[in-house]
Amino acid sequence: MKRAFVRARRPEHKQQRREEILAAARDLAMASGVRNVSLGAVAEAVGLAKSNIMRYFGTREEIYLILAADEWHQWAAAVTARLEAPSDDAAAPVTTRLEASSDHVVAALAETLADRPLLCDILSQTATTLEHNVSVEAARTFKRAILAVIADLGSQVARTTGLTVGEGTELVSVATAFAGVLYPIANPSPTLAELYAQDPVIAATCPDFLPTLSRALKALAAGLPTLRED
Repeated sequence: MKRAFVRARRPEHKQQRREEILAAARDLAMASGVRNVSLGAVAEAVGLAKSNIMRYFGTREEIYLILAADEWHQWAAAVTARLEAPSDDAAAPVTTRLEASSDHVVAALAETLADRPLLCDILSQTATTLEHNVSVEAARTFKRAILAVIADLGSQVARTTGLTVGEGTELVSVATAFAGVLYPIANPSPTLAELYAQDPVIAATCPDFLPTLSRALKALAAGLPTLRED
């Protein structure tokens, strides 16, 4: 049932209304995918007219950029927790420790992404839709937020492995970029799902998200040091 509209007048009420809008947009995206959520659907979910939604957010895309930044920060916290977990290879030779550390980092990046379908969905939509139809200030705020996350995680990766800070940053960047490309392929549309059910040969070409992402990141982590200039 559609909720009755009550104008938010006090600052705390306005902040509560913003949080309600963001929560509704998040729930709708989790249910049907970011690309399928309209501003009208968000408005209906919180009992507002579309014009009233725009009192709080300029566009639908702006709503999802804010949610994207929040998802990035939650992902970073999960990766950090994994990287800070004690290791069992402290007594192993240096080469073995570095290989184990690299595997640990790849697992931390890939598995935490696989655990966050909303983030992966947002990653798949960011460059193609969500960074369009937003103000320069909204884009700036978003970019600064994710660049800070990437820089911080890149430094953590470098401390954990034999990679440089630049290489660690590249590994983190590629992890999110590849996750954004791979996620919609590994989670096909209803039409493709039906096709795969009918044709096992074609279905075999549909990649599994986590193994494919992990393998690509492991190859990149191993290859980056070989590209260093003397």
